[in-house]
Amino acid sequence: MGKPPKKKNLADKVRKTKTSAQIKNNPFEVKINRKKFDVLGRKSKHDVGLPGVSRSKAINKRKETLLKEFRLKNKANKLIDRRFGEYDTKMAPEDKILKRFTLERQRTQARKDLYNLNEDEELTHYGQSLAEIEKLTDAVDSESDSEEKGLLSAELTAAHFGGGGLLRKKPSEDDDDGKEGREKPKTRQELIEELILKSKQEKRERQAQKEEAQELTEKLDQEWRSIQRLMAHKASRAEGSEEPLQPKLDDYDVMVRELGFEMKAQPSEKLKTAEELAREERERLQRLEADRQKRMLGDVGETTQAPSHLSADDLNDGFILDKDDRKTLSYQDGKWNVQEGEDEEGVKDSHEDDAEGDDEKDDDEEDEEEEEGVEGLSDLDSEQGSGADDEEEDGGEEDGAEQTPAKDEVVSQEERKVMQEAARAELPYTFKAPESYTDLKAMLQGHTSEQQCLIVERTQKCHHPSLAVGNKTKLQKLFGFLLEYVGELATQSPPELTTINALIPQIYSLCQLFPDATCKEMQTLLSDNAHSMEETIEVKGRAAFPGLDMLVYLKIVALLFPTSDFRHPVTTPAFLYISQALTKCPVVSLEGTLSGLLLCCLAVEFVSLSRRFIPELINFLLGLLHLAVPSDPCGRVLGYRVVPPFRQQGKARELLLVRDPEASYSWRKKPLPLTLTNILTELQRDHYRLSVLHTCLDLVKRCTALYRELPSYQQIFQPIRTLLAKHLPVEGYPTPLQDLPESPSQHAPLVFEKKKPIPLKLLEPKIVEVLDYGKKRGSTKEEKERERLKHKYKREFKGALREIRKDTRFLAQTKLSDIMSRDAERKRKVKELYGSLATQEGEWKALKRKTQK
Repeated sequence: MGKPPKKKNLADKVRKTKTSAQIKNNPFEVKINRKKFDVLGRKSKHDVGLPGVSRSKAINKRKETLLKEFRLKNKANKLIDRRFGEYDTKMAPEDKILKRFTLERQRTQARKDLYNLNEDEELTHYGQSLAEIEKLTDAVDSESDSEEKGLLSAELTAAHFGGGGLLRKKPSEDDDDGKEGREKPKTRQELIEELILKSKQEKRERQAQKEEAQELTEKLDQEWRSIQRLMAHKASRAEGSEEPLQPKLDDYDVMVRELGFEMKAQPSEKLKTAEELAREERERLQRLEADRQKRMLGDVGETTQAPSHLSADDLNDGFILDKDDRKTLSYQDGKWNVQEGEDEEGVKDSHEDDAEGDDEKDDDEEDEEEEEGVEGLSDLDSEQGSGADDEEEDGGEEDGAEQTPAKDEVVSQEERKVMQEAARAELPYTFKAPESYTDLKAMLQGHTSEQQCLIVERTQKCHHPSLAVGNKTKLQKLFGFLLEYVGELATQSPPELTTINALIPQIYSLCQLFPDATCKEMQTLLSDNAHSMEETIEVKGRAAFPGLDMLVYLKIVALLFPTSDFRHPVTTPAFLYISQALTKCPVVSLEGTLSGLLLCCLAVEFVSLSRRFIPELINFLLGLLHLAVPSDPCGRVLGYRVVPPFRQQGKARELLLVRDPEASYSWRKKPLPLTLTNILTELQRDHYRLSVLHTCLDLVKRCTALYRELPSYQQIFQPIRTLLAKHLPVEGYPTPLQDLPESPSQHAPLVFEKKKPIPLKLLEPKIVEVLDYGKKRGSTKEEKERERLKHKYKREFKGALREIRKDTRFLAQTKLSDIMSRDAERKRKVKELYGSLATQEGEWKALKRKTQK
């Protein structure tokens, strides 16, 4: 099938347009809404038009209002002409000008002649009076104006900016020149050169005048100073003893002067890093060691300098007076005589030479005092280790050598020997890091506990990790050597606990420097001792209590690491070790009771913050108290049960039972000895037993206070309360031991009385009859008005939302149409460019073919 002819399509289009025009002009489809009268503030609904006309009207209205605002958005370059009659098209231009002139004259006349009734009107031109202009009284600028700085002369201004009018001679002048002489007229270049020369000459003259005025001013100032001094001197002599009355200062003036004399804030020094502090400390120790070596060799050049004199009011803050400007005060002929300096004028010529000689002597004395002060400060710096530079110390030594050249001769040979012996007796200030435990032991042996602590401290400072690469490894080894050395001190007889206590701070500082290394070292130590105890238990079935060295290690663990953590790589193994020792080590002697009590004290210290319950601790304290209970031959039930490592009956059944009742009267509270070498008699053993019981009861009190808040508190301490109340012979004990732990009250704890809760306030419901169609009956007039306003508000709100949506849609369509029109214009231009380029390319190819042919 072929396509229909084009004529038929055109006919159909014409027919369709005719029918659409007929539909638009159909009078039966016109909508007419009659409006009887206009009401102010009410929307008009009486529009006339065909269907769809209202929509087109709304679009046209938006185009006239919203579209214009959108086009003019962010455009403020608007000029409004407010002149009279500017927008009135019916007025002629001459009428507008005349009316404007009349209004301007009325405005100025009304302001000027508001109260003047007899003065005639004054005509003006551009704000100037015509009468003044006709007088021609404008004064011509004088030539003196050109002399001012920054102004140009009239001739120079006219020559450069006036078009060269002055360079041309007037006709009258030309006539005179022609008549009088035959001089040739000057060219423009010559006239400009003359102007330049004249301006330079004026400039030189002004400069000369200025210099002359300055010289005269300085001369006048000098003469006035000399006259003023004479006048002031004469006035002071004439007045004599008469003192001028000075006004009394106000409180505010006094406060201002006091604030002016107050010390100003001084800038503080920059905070130094740990590396800088370590470097300065090492340098200080090296300087002190070098000084000690010099004194050992007999070099006393610096140490024998006499210290400068210090007064009782000296603050020792390093302050030195640059110049002593104090004046000598004396009393002569009934008046005060004050010596004046060489700068004082009015002194007689006969005394000038003497004053100059005195001033020279004073200057020499001041220089000597300054040198002595510097020497004294350098000595202080070297003694206190303030970290002064070597150059300053060398300077101080040179000054001291210049001042006291005979000091070395004064020092005798005996004093030199005494000083050498004292230097040899001093501790060295620098030490090498020990490479083995033997080196550390050799370095520390033969010294007191304070000296050993000082040696370890100086070793740490000389080998700080930030000073060299290998210092970190050296100090980590030093921590292990110190632990081994502390263990050896604890195993000695008697143990050197004072030295151990002095070395603890150094061990703590090393732990802070290397926490990981110290943690591994303590873990290894605890694991080795725990394995050795397990092996002994497997072989013998029981193990001895750990020695004093292991107890010291456990104490160090409590000092170095946190014991309140739920799980810790060091303290958790220490907990397990203490629990294992309290469970597996039986008490067979008095030494075992001491070790057990030490373990109990460590356990209480471990759980003092976390309040963690350790059942082994309570069982061990119960077993120790059971050893003080006398055995019953009848075998009656005790009311409590002991657990291993204690037994109900055995060899150590009455180990803590006091044999002699008289021992209670002679017992005094003393700390428990760590060894029983001095306990020989039975009385001393009874005293030892009483001390063990006293410590055990004290631990029970601490445990009751520690675990009082546990829910099973009654069941935990029930066996201990039964033993203390029924079986322990407290009557024969001293008074401090009779103070037993208080048993908890059997009464229920106090609580607030339970009250019935107060119910909320209830109101009777308001019943409103609701009929059909959702209308409420029986409401008041105010409620009806409220409902009507609510309904009107909702309707207006919905209408506003609808209009906003339509406006937004209209703006979006406008923006889209603008973008599409810009894109279409761009495409059209691109097509034109491509077409023109194709045409040029075709013409070029055709031309190329022709040239080739």
